[in-house]
Amino acid sequence: MSYTKVIPGLVRPNSDNIKRICLSQGRFRSTVTSKQRKEVEGGKEEQQLVECTVVKAVQVDLISQTKNNTDAQTRKIAIDFDNTHEAYKSKDNIELLRSLLVFKLCTFDFLVDKNKQLMDLSKKVFGKRLFERLMKMTFYGQFVAGEDHNSIKPLIHKNQAFGVGSVLDYSVEEDLTQEEAEKKEMDSCVSEAEKESPGVDRREKKYKAHRQFGDRRGGVVSARTYFYADEAKCDAQMETFLNCIKASGGASVDGFSAVKMTALGRPQFLLQFSEVLVKWRRFFNLLAAQQGKSGMDALEQKLELEQLKESLAKLGVGNKDDIENWFTGEKLGSSGTIDLLDWNSLINDRTKISNLLVIPNVETGQLEPLLRKFTVEEEKQMKRMLQRVDVLAKHAVDNGVRLMVDAEQTYFQPAISRLTLEMQRIFNREKPIIFNTYQCYLKEAYDNVSVDVELSRREGWYFGAKLVRGAYMYQERSRAEEIGYEDPINTDYETTNRMYHKCLKFVLEEIDHNRKANVMVASHNEDTVKFTLEKMNEMGLSPTEKKVYFGQLLGMCDQISFPLGQAGFPVYKYVPYGPVNEVIPYLSRRALENRGFMKGSQRERSLLWKELKRRLLNGQILYKPVY
Repeated sequence: MSYTKVIPGLVRPNSDNIKRICLSQGRFRSTVTSKQRKEVEGGKEEQQLVECTVVKAVQVDLISQTKNNTDAQTRKIAIDFDNTHEAYKSKDNIELLRSLLVFKLCTFDFLVDKNKQLMDLSKKVFGKRLFERLMKMTFYGQFVAGEDHNSIKPLIHKNQAFGVGSVLDYSVEEDLTQEEAEKKEMDSCVSEAEKESPGVDRREKKYKAHRQFGDRRGGVVSARTYFYADEAKCDAQMETFLNCIKASGGASVDGFSAVKMTALGRPQFLLQFSEVLVKWRRFFNLLAAQQGKSGMDALEQKLELEQLKESLAKLGVGNKDDIENWFTGEKLGSSGTIDLLDWNSLINDRTKISNLLVIPNVETGQLEPLLRKFTVEEEKQMKRMLQRVDVLAKHAVDNGVRLMVDAEQTYFQPAISRLTLEMQRIFNREKPIIFNTYQCYLKEAYDNVSVDVELSRREGWYFGAKLVRGAYMYQERSRAEEIGYEDPINTDYETTNRMYHKCLKFVLEEIDHNRKANVMVASHNEDTVKFTLEKMNEMGLSPTEKKVYFGQLLGMCDQISFPLGQAGFPVYKYVPYGPVNEVIPYLSRRALENRGFMKGSQRERSLLWKELKRRLLNGQILYKPVY
């Protein structure tokens, strides 16, 4: 089949019942496009990605409450991240001692490396009830809010009284063996066509399942993992997310709830759709290179329409009249150029989801299906995933909760980002409801952020982003080397820092430009928080506008969260909850993650000791927070 026969189908509207989330696109012209150039990447091996950097405490002068105030009217706020009284005023002395104990335990390699086995042994030795009490006095009490949405309310209300909101995250995971995880992954990521005729379809190695990396928990310390079992399990996980949304709406007036796409459907679709999106973008880059526009920022690549028509004709994509009718019919290229956002709009909503999964073959000039065939059940599974996403978004709107879609591995992420983008285009019209997550340890992070911001600018909806450094570095790097594709990760920690600050600066400038962008700075890095405050001060962005949020994990880096919250900044803790025995995988990751920054920095422990000594010297032995 030729391009000219299939491409009109890519953009033809239909009344399919999942059109809300299927990939419908509108196109609007932008009057503003960023001209920032890419930074050179390079350096050494990346450190632990979530950490509290040792810095010299300074006071940061923040920002006026209105953007255009004169100096005389400006009220500046001083934040001192060494002020232990402000940082820990929400905690009693027992909680400080617990934090000191847990953080100290995290510095012992043997305890951390064997933490899962030690917890299992403790359960057998002490029995279920005593084990649960012991955990609540230590790791569980430090990092988990409670067992259900009712038991977490006191902690949420207390944090809120001290200026800190919540991102609720039900953190129960299956406790699978490596072999069980690998089997589930291979069963759910390989299509029936591939099982029947392995090696026949032209799939790229990166976007195919590989047994040695089937256990996606390997090398990951800061993100929970879901494995597909069946559609009923996905429905159950959707119900869990719905309960989390309701709990978040009932516990606070401005909460967030976190979701993961791999919990909502068969990951085979995410793999396949990611490959399609990447190949279409690669085809665009090929056409841009033919016009001498390679090596430019994504949005600076504007293809001259007449040259594009000639290139497509040479590749066998129909004759010139067909191509002319195509662009005219879709009202593309009215400015004489086509950019990446115009190009992306070609992948559109059609009745059969499997019709999305076609790719351009440069050699033949044809559009080809990614797989030889899709079963009826596979088609249903794809639609069900989109329907679950739509249900969650509607419930978030109904409950006044913002939905945070977590980032995942790079072979799933293009599809996850595209589905999240479609939710934003529908539900972010009046205010930011849906937030996408951008992992700044990726080489393409800035391009991804800038392209999505530009689309929101053209179409007039609210852009919502959570910026993180990333959770899958070791796994991604190892997989790329073993399977044989380019490492998607920046070369070292400093390069990732520069990428994070570059993306953050871009979004802050967009906020400054039209006040429709919103960003959560999800970082435990004190330098990054100070960088944000300095940029907000320079741009006159007020914390009361609630355009810039800050986020940290419960039980970590309170010396950042609480001073910010009490100074009027919107700051949030990721609040995990779930039964003690069912969140052990989460607690195991927290121990591993804390080892990284506790061994490299004494800062948080020294601040805890400082506050405890201050209270004892002031006679506050029985200190209780007042709120």
